[in-house]
Amino acid sequence: MYKLLALDLDGTVLKSDRTISPILIDKIRILAESIPILIVTGRHHTTARPYYQQLGLTTPIICCNGTYIYDYQNEQVLEHNALQKDVAKQFVSLAAEHDLTTVMYVTNAMLHSKYRPLPYVESLSEWANSFPRENRPQIHKINDFHHEIEHHPHVWKFVVEGKRADHFAGLPFVQQHFNGEYSWANRIDFARIGNTKGTALAKYLEGKDILAEQVVAVGDHHNDISMLMLAGMGVAMLNADEAIQQLADRVTAATNDDDWVLADLIDQLFLSEGEDR
Repeated sequence: MYKLLALDLDGTVLKSDRTISPILIDKIRILAESIPILIVTGRHHTTARPYYQQLGLTTPIICCNGTYIYDYQNEQVLEHNALQKDVAKQFVSLAAEHDLTTVMYVTNAMLHSKYRPLPYVESLSEWANSFPRENRPQIHKINDFHHEIEHHPHVWKFVVEGKRADHFAGLPFVQQHFNGEYSWANRIDFARIGNTKGTALAKYLEGKDILAEQVVAVGDHHNDISMLMLAGMGVAMLNADEAIQQLADRVTAATNDDDWVLADLIDQLFLSEGEDR
């Protein structure tokens, strides 16, 4: 019997238009009454918040590929393994030398350069601005990364894009201090070495009377592999790369754009009867 459901957001719970199927929302709310449902995401907690609220969850959330666990109920970081500031500064300088465009995740915001904005962050900013100011995800353009590193308590992770990203990921300094994982086709996330979704999920399970083999984890990208391998039932989305599907215990019957796909999975693995359509 499975005792916990761990869900990625982008490409899994979220459809391509950044919405959640109303059918899935209802199913998750029903399941959450009997077992914990944990969001395990590469996102910052500020950009995951609207979905967390929509799903009506009360559990903490694992953010930035396992870098920290955030408690929305008390608005506090429960655990973290943030980057050292001197390492973060060296990373920024090295990324600039390799002509990479960078996004930096700090304590309460996502930051990107006003001089080299990324299209996906610009799009995310437009989405964020659709929310009321008091509940708006914090995404800001900045002048200088080094200045921001000094003025924020934590640096959670970096995201880079660019033609030399693969070469950059193989540099000795990067290999020594960072765990690099693809979070999108042309985008690499760099968190502190040792930080993965699987590592954070395993730590969360400690003391919860839940074994890894009693967990169902669902994801679609390379940064999900660690938790898919940890879980007793690792489920890859049909929209995941073939390599990820090969590693999973199961592959969904449809992609993340199907309104019923995860609701049906929850029925099959946690609830007794599938709902008639």
